Amino acid sequence: MIAGLPYHPSDKELARDRKKARLLLRKIAEIPEDKERQRKHFFKELFATTGQKFLIENPFLCDYGCNIFWGENAYANFGCIILDAAPVYIGKNVMLAPSVKIFTATHPLEFEARNSGIEFAKSVRIGDNVWIGGGAIINPGVTIGNNSVIGSGSVVTKDIPENVVAAGNPCKIIREIKN
Repeated sequence: MIAGLPYHPSDKELARDRKKARLLLRKIAEIPEDKERQRKHFFKELFATTGQKFLIENPFLCDYGCNIFWGENAYANFGCIILDAAPVYIGKNVMLAPSVKIFTATHPLEFEARNSGIEFAKSVRIGDNVWIGGGAIINPGVTIGNNSVIGSGSVVTKDIPENVVAAGNPCKIIREIKN
């Protein structure tokens, strides 16, 4: 699955790993907002890696958690969903606005293969200093370059280079960002 090869999501080991993530997410959701240190402890247990400083607002949902690499000083606002069947790399100083969705799982285009239940996954990489606007959707296999901005409501289906503003459905480069 992590290697991008076909897999069956009903596999017992995968189901067990998703259940473990759901239990941790439930614990995180039940922790009062004034207990941020406790919440961070559980996110560190859930994710593959985290920075020392980060903030993720509730509700937050993911498939496995163990395939998420969360960068230093990265922030996710309310309603972030990351379906992490493949690795998801969130760079440092990343800002995810409300309701950002990051997907790695995908399905065969041929209906017979799709109906068999087989899936595959493609990793997502979000560079450093990236801002992703509210309601944006990042599709499987996408890389977003350092210092770029993705407009609200965008559907990112292809790689976005560094230092650009991109928006739309499908997401396209609007202009360069000059420092």
